[in-house]
Amino acid sequence: MPGHGETDVALVTLSKAERRLELLDGDGAVVARYEVALGSSPVGHKQREGDGRTPEGRYLLDWRNPRSAFHLSLHLSYPDAVDTKAADARGEDPGGMIMIHGMRNGLGWIGAAHRLMDWTDGCIAVTNEEIREIWSLVPNGTPIEIRS
Repeated sequence: MPGHGETDVALVTLSKAERRLELLDGDGAVVARYEVALGSSPVGHKQREGDGRTPEGRYLLDWRNPRSAFHLSLHLSYPDAVDTKAADARGEDPGGMIMIHGMRNGLGWIGAAHRLMDWTDGCIAVTNEEIREIWSLVPNGTPIEIRS
């Protein structure tokens, strides 16, 4: 795969039903594709902290954590103003800290077997090798579209 700067990733998409994350260039061509694990209760849009759901909608990958407890991680801009307002109306905390990340530090040896079940708290999990590749290809500010 090309290194950061050699491919312009313009959009990241996630199909929750297919457990598929794709990186697309400005022409909509798929640059890379990954199988993922999601939140432990992935059906439906994230409503509140602790519901185990992965959000749905359009967000930004707005910052990255090189010292993540899950190898490396890219942060989604969830919750946005609409999510926060809806949660406030229900008297709930919308949750946050939704990331695309690798395996918990020390467990990278699990590799692709992690995809046998949805195990995150609402994040999007890939292998450590995959998150390194995603990290190198996706700049901060890249939009992500998450569909059911």
